Amino acid sequence: MAGTVLLNIDKGVATLTLNRPAALNALSLEMMEDLGEAVRRLAAAEGVEVVVLTGAGDHFMAGGDLRDFARHLGLPAEERRAVFQRMIELHINPSVHALQALPQPVIARVRGACAGFGLSLVLGCDMAICADTTVFTTAYAAIALSGDGGVSWLLSRTLGRRKAAELLLLGERFDAAEALRLGLVNRVLADDALDAGCAALVARLQAGPRHAYAEIKRLLGSAGELPLGPQLQAEAEAFARCAATADFAEGVSAFLDKRKAVFRGS
Repeated sequence: MAGTVLLNIDKGVATLTLNRPAALNALSLEMMEDLGEAVRRLAAAEGVEVVVLTGAGDHFMAGGDLRDFARHLGLPAEERRAVFQRMIELHINPSVHALQALPQPVIARVRGACAGFGLSLVLGCDMAICADTTVFTTAYAAIALSGDGGVSWLLSRTLGRRKAAELLLLGERFDAAEALRLGLVNRVLADDALDAGCAALVARLQAGPRHAYAEIKRLLGSAGELPLGPQLQAEAEAFARCAATADFAEGVSAFLDKRKAVFRGS
């Protein structure tokens, strides 16, 4: 790995850091490759309870690195089409799939610019917390692109087709308050309170029932795809698996004993 994406695992918390701060963490080809490698390492790691995705410096990600894109402008149109399709299929799509498949809660910690693939990454996380100074945009249409990283799927599931179309077609910037109103982030904090607020959310999730979290993620993932009947069956099976855990017994006992449950992920 070249260091454009860092993975640090400490006391059950895995932090993925987009690490090109001098370039506002813009997505270069090198970063695409590093992100894929970091996510593969994360998926294979043991003892991870919560994942935090963030950007180094003052920004999350200002979209794609247009200098990298410009290197391909001299190619014939058909060759350029093949290069960009291969780039996305080889690097972007596997990373998005792998992040979505993680059983742990994934939190985006966002400040500064969040554009293009950066917004796709945030949408793909389970929860997002951002600074009140954050500025968002889909950005793709401004350079005559349609979007990647699952943005069309994630935006339309979150906002509905019409609002997703507005954000993608117009590419207008919007602030943290609007992101909160739309449901694209869960919490907005003052910039100097962001890290502490994220740490508190991480600690709360770490203290929770990890098996139940994994089942919740799986059910949310299938909810938009399955008819009601199969989804009800999936819920029944997930519920039963949770009921067979020691954490379930602890949760019920703690409630009856009027004390705080101590979950151990077992």
